[in-house]
Amino acid sequence: MKNYTITVNGNVYDVTVEEGNGGGASAPAAAPKAAPAAAPKAAPAPAAKSAGGSGAVKITAGAAGKVFKIEAGAGTAVKKGDAVVIIEAMKMEIPVVAPQDGTVASIDVAVGDAVEAGAVLATMN
Repeated sequence: MKNYTITVNGNVYDVTVEEGNGGGASAPAAAPKAAPAAAPKAAPAPAAKSAGGSGAVKITAGAAGKVFKIEAGAGTAVKKGDAVVIIEAMKMEIPVVAPQDGTVASIDVAVGDAVEAGAVLATMN
């Protein structure tokens, strides 16, 4: 793994990049380090769309964008690194992956929703 600090449009991100085995592409996980002084306010998040309530582990967006696809629904068993939601940002598809093995408890967004970096997209147990 390699760690980088990247500045994009005044936003600073700490990025960790894992080297893959050549079997497929993986997107880096980016977390905002500092927010801009005049950040626009996001619309309130929609109510949770789940089959079994909210889970203990939050799956958050690493970048702002639009929900392109939902890969795993509520009740789906996932392994660490499996894509749960795919975000589209600047014409790129960015998978948001499960941080650990478990079961998806809720999907809190719908396809087409605009999301900000750090927004909770789903929860899992």
